[in-house]
Amino acid sequence: MSSVLDKREKNTVEFTMTVSAAAFGEALDKSFKKNVKNITLPGFRKGKAPRKLIEKTYGEAVFYDDAIDFVFPAEYEAAIKELELSPVDVPKLDVKEIGSGKDLVMTIVVTVKPEFELGEYKGIKVDEIVHTVEDADVERELAQMQERNSRLVTVEDRAVKEGDIANINFEGFVDDVAFAGGKGENYDLTIGSGQFIPGFEEQIVGKAIGEEFDVNVTFPEEYHAEDLKGKPAVFKVKVNSIQYKEMPALDDEFAKDVSEFDTLDALKADIRAKLEEQAAKTTQQEKENAVVDKLVADTEIDVPECMIDTRIENIIRENNMRMAQQGLSFEQYLSYMGSNIEQFKVMMRPNAEKQVKANLILEAIVKKEAFEISDEMLDEKLKEMAEMYHMDADKLKANIGEQEAENLKEDMKMEKAVALLVESAKWSKPRATKAASKASETKAEKTTKTASKKTTAAKSTTKKTTTKAAAEKETTKKSPAKTTTKKTTTKKAEKKEKTEE
Repeated sequence: MSSVLDKREKNTVEFTMTVSAAAFGEALDKSFKKNVKNITLPGFRKGKAPRKLIEKTYGEAVFYDDAIDFVFPAEYEAAIKELELSPVDVPKLDVKEIGSGKDLVMTIVVTVKPEFELGEYKGIKVDEIVHTVEDADVERELAQMQERNSRLVTVEDRAVKEGDIANINFEGFVDDVAFAGGKGENYDLTIGSGQFIPGFEEQIVGKAIGEEFDVNVTFPEEYHAEDLKGKPAVFKVKVNSIQYKEMPALDDEFAKDVSEFDTLDALKADIRAKLEEQAAKTTQQEKENAVVDKLVADTEIDVPECMIDTRIENIIRENNMRMAQQGLSFEQYLSYMGSNIEQFKVMMRPNAEKQVKANLILEAIVKKEAFEISDEMLDEKLKEMAEMYHMDADKLKANIGEQEAENLKEDMKMEKAVALLVESAKWSKPRATKAASKASETKAEKTTKTASKKTTAAKSTTKKTTTKAAAEKETTKKSPAKTTTKKTTTKKAEKKEKTEE
């Protein structure tokens, strides 16, 4: 097999691949053996017709397609290795010469990783953010523990007050017509929580058990349901019952009940220590994001559209898996948020491009620094992973295949690149921020009470989308699906996917 690079235009290359007559002949033999069992010719039993007679009857090309399928994957892999190419999309092939006893000559067109100039990446000037833990953060965590250990007390002798949990029946009407999703029964609504559209909860205050009344509201202009935006509505409401949360006293007895500590002071100290640990982790994460973001902003890369598309599809797949753990499909979640897959793709495109660029830059740094990962370093990483997933380290190591181990090593090289950026960066005077108990997360990772309660009476929440770790990996390490090449003959040839996620 021989390969010749014909031309490169931006991120597309074209090369000629020649497969020897001997190699193609073997592929034709395989194609004949595969197909002969399904061929019947007069005078022969099914599957027993001679190859020459079949080719004479149907033409020599009858076995070409499958022969190309057989020969293409290995020859293509060898060609891109020989030419030192990094394809990121499905190749298109055009057969130029073909025939029994002849070399197979094909022209291949494929999108490859973009070439770019890697600038100075050591000593990057970046504004630093240092997360600190304040007394108020400790008190907030303590209040949440108090909330979790509260008890519900049923009220029978008074009306609804702010902070109560009112169990209600409701049905919404616009222009005297009930609208879809506007009805609920035995719904527990915490007054003052902001779960429902503005003005709804306030009108529950002062109502008694068994009382039936109207709640008049106007849907917000940015409401997710198009037919309800800005519309005045009337909800028929009935209060079924009233409860309130009785909070335990914050004292030493509380500490003993909810933790292994004997005093409230000891519990507070433990809360602070855990918050400080989280703050340190978040600070480190934001340092990593900051240096990578700065490099992405300063580096000009013409990213192929197919790489961005692949990254978006991977984000969708990741969110599908995450939502499945909560009993939802990602499509359902987006629907509750007033969106859909196509809108999500548009929204995520800038972030996906940024992540692809970050990955390309880190790969270039890994190559320039010639980072290596020893087997001992890999073993240590596997031990950390085993602890994280509460698994036996030896068992985890035994279940890691050769390819998975290589993929993990590549990930570790990327981590070394990020660590180099952080360690060499020139940080400006840090500006203190609030504790890091509320780390960044993407809109797709957040869940809302609105979604889980499945009612359009609930308020639609708009949340800012932030970028995940800018150095998120997008290599071919996540079980790529089989793809096909395009060619001028009648079938498609399967190949090993060289998709860059």
